[in-house]
Amino acid sequence: MGASIKMQSGGGGRRRRGRRGRGAPMSEINVTPMVDVMLVLLIIFMVAAPLLQVGVPVELPETRGKQLAAKKQDPLVITVKSDGEIFIGETAVKIDEVATKLKGIAKNGYDDAIFVRGDKGANYGSVLRVMGRIVEGGFTKVSFVSEVESGG
Repeated sequence: MGASIKMQSGGGGRRRRGRRGRGAPMSEINVTPMVDVMLVLLIIFMVAAPLLQVGVPVELPETRGKQLAAKKQDPLVITVKSDGEIFIGETAVKIDEVATKLKGIAKNGYDDAIFVRGDKGANYGSVLRVMGRIVEGGFTKVSFVSEVESGG
């Protein structure tokens, strides 16, 4: 956003090059430093993005099966840890609060997909209690999250 100022010289059309060359403002912008910074930021974000896994750390069970195609929007994730702790996203909740919190969080009504991440050491009963609270909240699209089974 530089501008140049043309100065009129009263010398009958002769220009004095030495004086004008030093005093006139430069009309070009040097974008090289900005490009360098942008490239460094791009590399940092490309490296850091896969490391930013959202959610509570749990050890998911391994299964064989096809991965379901997810919608473009981020689904609602409920996590059940091995000690029975329940999280909606990254917020810890009690079992009795699950249905009311889900009703408040739902963006598209009851058509939102809910993913349940149950630790493989979690009690089957505690995962089913969470599933019951989800259905009690009026939601019908529920999926379980697992890791792909390794070793053929």
